[in-house]
Amino acid sequence: MARRRRLEPAAPWVEITTTTADWKAADPALLATMLGQLHLIRAFEERVLELAGEGLVHGPAHSSIGQEGGAVGSIVGLRSSDGINGSHRGHHQFLAKAITHVSGGRLDLAQLVSPELQAVLQRTLAEILGLAQGYCRGRGGSMHLQWFEAGALGTNAIVGGGVPLAAGNAWAQKHSGTTDVTVTYFGDGATNIGSVLESMNLAAAWKLPVAFFIENNLYAVSTHVAEVTAETRLSGRALGFGIPAYRVDGMDPLAVHLAMVDAEQRMRAGEGPAVIEAEVYRYFHQNGPYPGSAFGYRTKAEEAEWRERDPLTRMAAEMTKLGLIDDEQIAAVRAQAIAAMDAATGELLEADPESEGRRRIRPELWPDPAFVNVGVRGDASELADLRALEPLADERARDDVKYVDAVAAVMERRMEEDPRIVVLGEDVHRLKGGTNGATKGLSTAFPDRVLGTPISENAFAGLGGGMALDGRFRPVVEFMYPDFMWVAADQVFNQIGKARHMFGGDNPVPLVLRTKVAMGSGYGSQHLMDPAGIFATSAGWRIVAASTAEDYVGLMNAALALEDPVLVIEHVDLYNEKDTVIAGDLDYVIPPGNAAVRREGSEVTVISYLSMVRHSLEAIEQTGVDAELIDLRWLDRASIDWETIEASVKKTNAVLIVEQGARGTSYGGWLADEIQRRLFDWLDQPVQRVTGADSSPSISRILERAAIARTEEVVAGLEAVRANAGGA
Repeated sequence: MARRRRLEPAAPWVEITTTTADWKAADPALLATMLGQLHLIRAFEERVLELAGEGLVHGPAHSSIGQEGGAVGSIVGLRSSDGINGSHRGHHQFLAKAITHVSGGRLDLAQLVSPELQAVLQRTLAEILGLAQGYCRGRGGSMHLQWFEAGALGTNAIVGGGVPLAAGNAWAQKHSGTTDVTVTYFGDGATNIGSVLESMNLAAAWKLPVAFFIENNLYAVSTHVAEVTAETRLSGRALGFGIPAYRVDGMDPLAVHLAMVDAEQRMRAGEGPAVIEAEVYRYFHQNGPYPGSAFGYRTKAEEAEWRERDPLTRMAAEMTKLGLIDDEQIAAVRAQAIAAMDAATGELLEADPESEGRRRIRPELWPDPAFVNVGVRGDASELADLRALEPLADERARDDVKYVDAVAAVMERRMEEDPRIVVLGEDVHRLKGGTNGATKGLSTAFPDRVLGTPISENAFAGLGGGMALDGRFRPVVEFMYPDFMWVAADQVFNQIGKARHMFGGDNPVPLVLRTKVAMGSGYGSQHLMDPAGIFATSAGWRIVAASTAEDYVGLMNAALALEDPVLVIEHVDLYNEKDTVIAGDLDYVIPPGNAAVRREGSEVTVISYLSMVRHSLEAIEQTGVDAELIDLRWLDRASIDWETIEASVKKTNAVLIVEQGARGTSYGGWLADEIQRRLFDWLDQPVQRVTGADSSPSISRILERAAIARTEEVVAGLEAVRANAGGA
């Protein structure tokens, strides 16, 4: 019979419960501060529910009432330079961090609300109401609260979506030489989300100072935790990654605080992450002012049992036992908190002149509608002092290179000049420059700044996003193939792409995402897409696609200087092409709004990018069509060179957009629509397009070739344009 030996986890898993001795040993000032924060947050949340009941909160009002103990206990001891982020139910965490920041971590219960604290309450309420004076200028509302100065990195409406960003913030803290930490808050539902578990793995592998704080309130909307997981002690998730875990009663703020102090010591000492599970209870439904029992998924008896464990009551009772406070003083704390909310509300609301007995938001406090698009991207003014150059007009000597060697060379040059640049992705540190040689030499020159990641796109893309939002580093994230963006779609589109605009438009997101189109390489349907069309229709991203090595140098330099996320698309067909670079010059930029005219002509304007520029030139030569060929370089809406396109179309009166990939994810679809809207009066025929097939490329060499466009398809497109012109 086989022998069996019990295996023990690599990290400890403990439950922390306070004793009378713990309460006696606690600093009275700490207990007073926690009681004050609990009452301020409770009064705030009650007011939000009241206003929601009046129809004054547009969108959800995810109340944290009942869960305050977890936030206050874990945050009261943090520094302003420590970071936190949270979920859609994050008012209590944001307020605890903001109050701790403005108060220096100490509250006087006799004079609870300072002018600075009053401003925090008002601005937070204004944000939830969607008003211009809010921390995110009204764009964030209830679910997106951010105040970098206080270390509040942003709450998040995607379940588990903020966790990888927190890991990135922790990476930046560690590699900036600080002992700061990051705490990321999420609920029981998020513990089953891949991005959360991926981030735990990455944080443990890289010993990042991040605490994964699970607010286990037992219900994901109406679904009980026991219905969706066999191990309902959710802190057990940590053991699979070798992370120490703590389980604690979240209705006991001191117990939470003691667990966080223990976790902090580990993180600040450089020993890596921790997981804390706090059992809490939301007194109301997922959204709004009614209890869960009103919807039938909880019993009134269960709710009453948890009400008896209220963290405000527990804190007051323990302080009373110690002789630190009495009932009259507790009532005074409560009254001050309510008065503060009355004052904040009074600044934001007024009597509704059109409805007796009702209130309305003061009209002058709404954001200006003209603000709607401000901050989707920056204005690119950061490029103004850099040396712009047009390679086509530069007559200096050239060096012969392979295209892919220029890719590696310009990155090495920038990393020499800018110590903030960090490259991360799968295998970028090995194989003599990754799978194609695009990072050749970088890991030798910069071993601490070229990070080989797990196969975990959600985690490392989000980690890059967190690094970018922190601002001390400039991450360059590589997706080995563009199809992998779907694995990390939340981080790429919901987080990185939207962050600047969603949180008010001010905070930059300087991230470069590199990937390669590999059509023709036989890797099949899940590796060969062109991502340009998807990113062009997604807010926040800039896109570059270079057809020559000299363009790649200038475009990558611009991408690395911009304060926006930039997708850099490469193509395997170009990597081994013989090309040239300007001798001794890897330092110029090609700014947004600068397309290249590769060939002048009068019959049709051909618009393309990447390897299809070469195929277009071949097709023009074969057909003899006098085509003007525009190489876009910059593909996104904010960066495209409309001046060059308009001048060409007004000359040729016909357009052919050429791309290699599938029709369904086509870049040319939106571009054709925009051209026809802008230039309809100068077009003698509809905008024509060359694309691949409806299908994605297959493994079969024959079917792969049938699915993509190359020279032959461009020839057919040019002949169709000529035929249409003849018919006209």
